[in-house]
Amino acid sequence: MTHKTLAAALLLALSTAAQATSYPLTVTDDLGRRVVLKKEPMRIVAMLPSHTETLIAIGAGGKLVGIDEYSNYPKNVTDNITKVGNGFQPNIEKIVALKPDLVLADESSSSRLTARLEAAGLTVYGGTAQTYNEVFQKIVVLGRLTNRESGATRLVSSMRRDLSALERTVVNRPKVSTYYEVDPTPYSVGPNSFIGTLMTRAGGRTIVPASLGDFPKIDPELIVRSNPQVMIGLTPEEARRRPGWQNLQAVRAGRVYKPTAAERDALSRPGPRLPQAMRALIRMIHPEALK
Repeated sequence: MTHKTLAAALLLALSTAAQATSYPLTVTDDLGRRVVLKKEPMRIVAMLPSHTETLIAIGAGGKLVGIDEYSNYPKNVTDNITKVGNGFQPNIEKIVALKPDLVLADESSSSRLTARLEAAGLTVYGGTAQTYNEVFQKIVVLGRLTNRESGATRLVSSMRRDLSALERTVVNRPKVSTYYEVDPTPYSVGPNSFIGTLMTRAGGRTIVPASLGDFPKIDPELIVRSNPQVMIGLTPEEARRRPGWQNLQAVRAGRVYKPTAAERDALSRPGPRLPQAMRALIRMIHPEALK
């Protein structure tokens, strides 16, 4: 080993040691609960696809003993992990039987998942990203919880580098008014949600005002009145069938896009695939930028 190689190896070892998590560890989750880990968790159940993808991306995938039924990426890994239902219909008995020393859940009060798991005697962290910056913050938190802080740091750096490169392709292009449909109720996205921020960085502008929140149910009349240039989340046929939509700019120009299943997953999960989600948005909002 040369002196240069030895020095590089020592630097790597020192930086890894500096980023090692010390246990016992106490953190506060998104529900304001104190979560105490007495030692490094070795058996983890993840109840959200974004948590599953993040753990695998930061090098903690080997700790996963159970995942929710929607976790499907990367497929070669998730196919081999026990499925334990979902946030609203969890298989509590199956989760308990896996003897996890940490369960990652969301902070939704409607599912009551965190409370139900805690009542079963499990250590639970409740929280997920809602905004763009929280995506990176949560990756760091998961890295800390699992003693994979170096992996989390590398992932965040890689994501920010890829996102910046994509943003440069649209930086001088006009903002395109965009309606993003989460579901046909219709639920959409506000500008401060992670999808809304990603849309802005991709050269778009959500028609939903920030005052309505991050993922609001909106009045269909708002969509008609806003007359967006692009619609994302539904097919052109679905758009044409909506009352008053046939003459909207996006419908008339044929700029109504239904993301692929992989794109939809990347767009709806605040995790490592944010760059893929941004590329999908640019493809729909400013396709000329990717040529």
